[in-house]
Amino acid sequence: MASTAPLLRVEGLTKRYGARIGCADVSFDLYPGEVLGIVGESGSGKSTLLSCLAGHMAPDAGRVIFDTAEGPRDTREMSEPERRRLARTDWAYVHQNARDGLRMGVSAGGNVGERLMAVGARHYADIRTTATDWLGRVEIAPERIDDRPSAFSGGMQQRLQIARNLVTGPRLVFMDEPTGGLDVSVQARLLDLLRGLVREMGLSVLIVTHDLAVVRLLADRLMVMKGGRVVEQGLTDQVLDDPQHAYTQLLVSSVLQV
Repeated sequence: MASTAPLLRVEGLTKRYGARIGCADVSFDLYPGEVLGIVGESGSGKSTLLSCLAGHMAPDAGRVIFDTAEGPRDTREMSEPERRRLARTDWAYVHQNARDGLRMGVSAGGNVGERLMAVGARHYADIRTTATDWLGRVEIAPERIDDRPSAFSGGMQQRLQIARNLVTGPRLVFMDEPTGGLDVSVQARLLDLLRGLVREMGLSVLIVTHDLAVVRLLADRLMVMKGGRVVEQGLTDQVLDDPQHAYTQLLVSSVLQV
């Protein structure tokens, strides 16, 4: 992996809200096919960091360099149409609340089909066939293709959002607490599905979560944030089994005591 150019290079990313630090001087590389987990308590800066990386929020300083088809580009220097195109093609964003990532008034098939049409698909039968295939891949019965997401359970809505995001084969997926708010049994099923799709598609993923069990299962590497800063990072098992920073030790021990 070290001989491969990073898919994403982040240099000195900083975001402030007045006197309060959102994230400060965050730097890391993400390689093709790698899953990086970002963990920390509420207010640690992990969601601010993800929003800045995904272009939902403008950082105050730093660079976010993505390896585009034309070569490495600083996404902050891209035009708005270029950023929108990137968000439709090479990037995908899975929200914690599936309703934020779905068109609730559009059918399940329409939700998946919209992303295909955004990248140029026009043949209705082909779009519907692909949508049906993807519903099956996320364990939604094909006969529910014309049902609206509001008729689905929370777990099904999240799986539909995943299908909508992955149907175009993005190279980088941002996930913000993808199992948050779901029952434990539903979480386990969703995590198993995600792990399979990540491996099968060779996806690069940045996943923000407060749940160490999620990163243990999905992430190759782990970054721990506190007060907007990265306090520890390394291979997931290494960080969780032998945490070096006092804050990481506290996080891990609090889980073990539950």
